Amino acid sequence: MTQPNSNIVGILLAGGQSRRMGGGDKGLQAIAGRPMLGHVADRVGHQVNRVAINANGDPDRFAEFGLPVFADTIADNPGPLAGVLAGLRWTADNAPDATHILTAPTDTPLLPLDLAEKLASALDEQPDAAIALAKSDAGRQPVIGIWPVAFADNLEAALKDGVRKVLAWTDRHGTVFVHFPEIRVGENTIDPFFNANTPDELDEARRIFANQDAQT
Repeated sequence: MTQPNSNIVGILLAGGQSRRMGGGDKGLQAIAGRPMLGHVADRVGHQVNRVAINANGDPDRFAEFGLPVFADTIADNPGPLAGVLAGLRWTADNAPDATHILTAPTDTPLLPLDLAEKLASALDEQPDAAIALAKSDAGRQPVIGIWPVAFADNLEAALKDGVRKVLAWTDRHGTVFVHFPEIRVGENTIDPFFNANTPDELDEARRIFANQDAQT
């Protein structure tokens, strides 16, 4: 396992409305005897300075995790970029030594344990890129990436101008996509960014964890 990056704060994005799951908090659905968010928090927490949760509504529903919880700073649910912005603002106020945030949704319980390391290395190797986003054989993952805290004002202005698509904003600032290969789980290969976004996918995640310890 890699060493934590002291310059990066992990932000778990739980601000979505979970329509495909039937509402509620996807991250609170149980997998292998614990909430899915707990699996994500553990995987991210080993890689970064500290971890916080971006979620709207009553923060007490996340009390069991012992993590800070903060809401979007832009009203009317403008999409995942609002969670990124809220993470940038929270980090600037609460972890002033951090230069970047690492974002991940709370429905991806198999996140790579070298996610932060590989994304940060890609930025070091490509100085013209300001943002590093993950991708896999299944495609790009625009809400899993590293973002500079210094870009908060620029992002807020873009959201107020009506920008909603993540790549429409990141393309303005130089973005590097970092590939992560499939992982072996038992006899199967699984996308490392497999997300339990529907009841069927949640059942599949439970089967994956039941068949073999997914912490590899």
